[in-house]
Amino acid sequence: MYRIGRSYPLEVVKRVEFGVYLDAGNLGEILLPNRVAPEGLEIGDSVKAFLYLDSEDRPIATTKRPRAQVGQFAYLQVVETTHFGAFLDWGLDKHLLVPFAEQHVKMLEGKSYLVYVYQDRRDGRIVASSKVDKFIDDDKPHRFKPRQEVSLIIANSTELGFKAIVNHSHWGVLYKNDVFQRLSFGQSVKGYIQQVRADGRIDLTLNGGYKARDKNCQTILDYLKKQGGYAALHDKSDPAEISAQLGMSKAAFKKAIGGLYKQQVITIEEAGIRLIAGQS
Repeated sequence: MYRIGRSYPLEVVKRVEFGVYLDAGNLGEILLPNRVAPEGLEIGDSVKAFLYLDSEDRPIATTKRPRAQVGQFAYLQVVETTHFGAFLDWGLDKHLLVPFAEQHVKMLEGKSYLVYVYQDRRDGRIVASSKVDKFIDDDKPHRFKPRQEVSLIIANSTELGFKAIVNHSHWGVLYKNDVFQRLSFGQSVKGYIQQVRADGRIDLTLNGGYKARDKNCQTILDYLKKQGGYAALHDKSDPAEISAQLGMSKAAFKKAIGGLYKQQVITIEEAGIRLIAGQS
């Protein structure tokens, strides 16, 4: 079943002077205008298109990619405010409306906001809301598993770290002692499930489990080479010093040097670690 506000690969079924018509199943044949259609499209060809409503509320297709589809969150900039509400740039010619009733705070032109894109049940139009909490149900069952790769949108910062929207569906937490890069509100990043708690709450990490350990090992080896084969870092070092020198947590450092020691790549001394001659 095809829905307005989503992208699909669609078959060309008719050519006219001003474009081609695509077979959108339950939605019927939908026009893809020449100005956004790839050159040389023939009947029977398939093209990926986004379906939305034009200025006269008629279904229409485009090959342009919006920054968010229906059912997704995005950090978008206000390009105009009117008596209808605020209009956002979401990558299409027709801007995305946030009605006044759906503004968490009054939106200002030139500012960017985290919003949820949805289809209004009353008139079928695609609109957005900055009242994002009401679109996230943490009690909704999920099947996230440790080390699973997920998409994250950074939201509020807290005493613990950062709240992030996981795969456009649930809240998760990135703990500040496990974040070693600058993060900003609305930023989209790749992350991983660190653990799912008994109550279903989700802990996140920006490092991908076992693969990240390999990366941490290489970081330590590269650092040792730059330091002439010896680093005054060990399992009793201050976590802040480890973070400053290597960009990783103390726990990640201890796991990595343990692995390198077992591989006989380094020796662990009282005051530091040393690269074994001939190792890399």
